Amino acid sequence: TICAGRARKRSWPTSADVAAPGSPMTAHDTATLPAAPLAGRTLVVMRPLEQAGSLCERIRAAGGEALLFPVIAVGPALDAAPLESLIDRLDAFDLAFFVSPNAANYAMQFILPRRPWPATLKVSTVGKGSERVLRGYGFEHVIAPQDGFDSEAVIALPEFAAEAVAGRRVLIFRGDGGRELLADTLRERGASVEYVTCYRRFCPDLDPALLLQPVARGEVDGLLLTSSEGVRNLRRMLGAEGLAALLPVTVFASHPRIVAQARAAGFDDVVET
Repeated sequence: TICAGRARKRSWPTSADVAAPGSPMTAHDTATLPAAPLAGRTLVVMRPLEQAGSLCERIRAAGGEALLFPVIAVGPALDAAPLESLIDRLDAFDLAFFVSPNAANYAMQFILPRRPWPATLKVSTVGKGSERVLRGYGFEHVIAPQDGFDSEAVIALPEFAAEAVAGRRVLIFRGDGGRELLADTLRERGASVEYVTCYRRFCPDLDPALLLQPVARGEVDGLLLTSSEGVRNLRRMLGAEGLAALLPVTVFASHPRIVAQARAAGFDDVVET
């Protein structure tokens, strides 16, 4: 039988004290943090392993402990044919959009060993992590919103306005599935849009005890959820009894959609970061 989680209910630092899960932290930020605002607290990081490192570092820099329990796993696309078919067609596109760091990494790792990136093909993405990945591949100019980290922020950019995209060919690199808002909006604005799946997301096969035992011992102060899919996977991974044990724990969610998913799953104490 799984014991109910004994979440430690204490006041939390404000967002001014600790960087939010989706935001970058500079050396200046670390230097100006209040003395160990997360001291004595353990936060569960539920990002894919490939993206968890920087968030764990921010938690430790603020004096806390990070417990890794990824609720999404990523890997190469099962069918490489769509990527292969692009190799000779890349020059026909005007703009390439990468939905995530994984999309940027898996696409570039496949394409660049086979051919150079076309000089006329602009790159765009959303999120600081994705920007850093693309810059790491040598792209000096990356079109990305500086405020907001979702499709709504992207389509508000002047580079995505109707007058900028009408008649243009746009390539969207993504995982298997995802929101259609960006593609639908671009098509409405006169662009031609093509998807290519360059990686896949799936539910990890982890022992629920890795999370439930620390919760039962009262050692967990908060869960950091950064995707709606992750909330759904968490329910699947833990089952009804395991999820019930987790519900007293505070959830920190990085977007209103994730907040809604977490509350629909039964969490009462959900904080949007």
